[in-house]
Amino acid sequence: MRINRIALDTNILVYAEGVNDPHRCEKAREIIAKISEFEVVIPAQVLGELYRVLTQKAGKKPKQVREILLSWADAFTIADSTWDCFSLAFELVETHSFGIWDALILGVASENGCRILLSEDMHSGLTWRGTTILNPFDSKSEAVLQSYIGE
Repeated sequence: MRINRIALDTNILVYAEGVNDPHRCEKAREIIAKISEFEVVIPAQVLGELYRVLTQKAGKKPKQVREILLSWADAFTIADSTWDCFSLAFELVETHSFGIWDALILGVASENGCRILLSEDMHSGLTWRGTTILNPFDSKSEAVLQSYIGE
């Protein structure tokens, strides 16, 4: 059995937690449910950003958010931001006009062997160092995503 590692960006987890657009919340949950726990990688940066969104925008209490983050960490692999990942991020900022924090997330995904990074707000369709960014809410990305996660 081939394992295709898939990294998740912050916005995917935000929707999975029920924040914002109900249609996207449902779709994010469906996608995550289809991916094996052994395939999912969550960059640690993403959990920090999720903490900020859930406390500041969704109005949840820090203790509640801590429990939410721990449940994500219990369910999936959390990948740290190493110096090598930061070096890759600097390259992405220079060559592809990424913001540093998005670049770091893609760098972490690449360093952890992810073939896909699911993100609503990065450069969908870009493949960099073997990792392809896909917007799971974009119909153009749906066929590629389905080939990785199946039905």
